[in-house]
Amino acid sequence: MTAENRTFRVVTYGCQMNAHDSERISGLLEEAGYVPAAGDGEPDVVVFNTCAVRENADNRLYGNLGHLRPTKLAHPGMQIAVGGCLAQKDRGDIVKRAPWVDVVFGTHNIGSLPVLLERARHNAAAEVEILESLEVFPSTLPTRRESTYAGWVSISVGCNNTCTFCIVPALRGKEKDRRPGDILAEVRALAAEGVLEVTLLGQNVNSYGVEFGDRYAFGKLLRACGEVDGLERVRFTSPHPKDFTDDVIAAMAETPNVCHSLHMPLQSGSDTVLRAMRRSYRAEKYLGIIDKVRAAMPDAAITTDIIVGFPGETDADFEQTLDVVRAARYSSAFTFQYSKRPGTPAATMDTQVPKAVVQERYDRLISALEEISWAENKRLVGSTLEVLVAVGEGRKDTATGRLSGRARDGRLVHFAADSSAGIRPGDIVHTTVTYAAPHHLNADGPLVSHRRTRAGDAWEAGRVTRTPGVSLGMPTIGAPPPQPASATHC
Repeated sequence: MTAENRTFRVVTYGCQMNAHDSERISGLLEEAGYVPAAGDGEPDVVVFNTCAVRENADNRLYGNLGHLRPTKLAHPGMQIAVGGCLAQKDRGDIVKRAPWVDVVFGTHNIGSLPVLLERARHNAAAEVEILESLEVFPSTLPTRRESTYAGWVSISVGCNNTCTFCIVPALRGKEKDRRPGDILAEVRALAAEGVLEVTLLGQNVNSYGVEFGDRYAFGKLLRACGEVDGLERVRFTSPHPKDFTDDVIAAMAETPNVCHSLHMPLQSGSDTVLRAMRRSYRAEKYLGIIDKVRAAMPDAAITTDIIVGFPGETDADFEQTLDVVRAARYSSAFTFQYSKRPGTPAATMDTQVPKAVVQERYDRLISALEEISWAENKRLVGSTLEVLVAVGEGRKDTATGRLSGRARDGRLVHFAADSSAGIRPGDIVHTTVTYAAPHHLNADGPLVSHRRTRAGDAWEAGRVTRTPGVSLGMPTIGAPPPQPASATHC
């Protein structure tokens, strides 16, 4: 069996960066002659693109590998590949723990996957290839996009911060920035395909430019995205409070297609804990940024990341986190109970907080956040929102007869839709909010308007958005070929 008629499926763990890497993996395999597996049939190649940020990442991977073992035994010639952050961390240990795995590749050599699969098949032996540094920026690889209406664009990979709880810098390496021309070429290519919304990705997007010495590069990039024809929405994730500058706030406020949504990781509201985390800002500075954002964009929706139970966290520290949460009034938050990651300084701290204490604090945090997000959402009842219709956002849409999508500020909106209206994912509707819940809005009245788009046309025609590798001569960096915050952002 040759690659030309072999099927594949990619299973992704982690955040947007991992999901975007999986799009590149799919693009590479298609270019090599593989075809996406249809339905629930068993593919010839299964690729796990892993995350290592949370403690249960290992359990999920090895559990799934165990479930897949009998399937592989029943299907001679089937191959299993493991890539991503956990592969970078565990390396050859993966094959020792799961000898039925055929290929292990790291965050820096995604581009090697097709060759490694062929080599493993030819040699009938596992291939493990982990590079220590990035040679080719991942966006020079072909990409099979998962959406016709929204696309991710990497502006940097790696991270120069040294947060004591985070293993990402050890696995992704130091920050490497793409040149603005490369980024804008990819954004324009997506817009030319009919994509309406682009999310700029980086471990720390607002430190973008550090490699070529321009601390205002990110604000300039946002403004340049505003000049791209056909591009209606620009988002980014994730910034770091220490690098967040007034020019970025101005660029967000003054560039019409930049959405007024901001994911600003807090991690803790206690200065003592922030110091132990090696987060180089304090609660007062953090809230000052939020105040500036709201002054420039009163309609901004702000989301965050919070870790509960970091080693040494006291009841007083946790109360300070609750104080910041109440002051910031987040529309939503990613919340985590502190998870030991081997290889991080925090894992060896001798002030670990008992599990029962962490759970009690976590429950109180969730209660406070839900109360705030519900109150913030209730303020939108009666207002008319622009919604980009999406696929898979509303798990109960079939039962309720609704469609779903995201408002410009990122909120999830479920709206009533006449089946005869011909609304497709990728279309734009305006609808009036009739009900608010902590995590979504409902709009059960008639639509105010419906605009058919090229993205909707592409979805209806079943076209897949593909972009070739986009490179305008960026020099190579490091050593052979390419690459979620995981769920926890910087």
